[in-house]
Amino acid sequence: MSASKIPSDLFFQPSHEWIRVEGDTVTCGISDHAQAELTDVVFVELPALGKTVDAGDPTAVVESVKAASDIYAPLSGEVIEVNPAVENDPSLVNTDPYGAGWIFKLKITKPDQLPSLLTPEAYGEMIG
Repeated sequence: MSASKIPSDLFFQPSHEWIRVEGDTVTCGISDHAQAELTDVVFVELPALGKTVDAGDPTAVVESVKAASDIYAPLSGEVIEVNPAVENDPSLVNTDPYGAGWIFKLKITKPDQLPSLLTPEAYGEMIG
């Protein structure tokens, strides 16, 4: 996916997770590039509500016909919401990774970590 097709309101980790910032809450999912590499997602293991995570902690799991992949917390915080739709229909991660295919939401505790994430332009350059 070219950088021009990556939503401009997102930030990314080099491990292909994205976040959308809404005040002190972030919505997290995996990038279109990551879902394309995984191919058909068949299972999503959601984190527990109330789970406290540090940036970089394995927080969820996405399984495809090819592999299982950990989803890492992009920032430190507390899991305040999960997306039951992807548990019921894991293909949403493939068909709408930046929309209905989101995985969890965090109430962030260290907003100063945000500058460590990649801009859409930098992520686009990374995936080339």
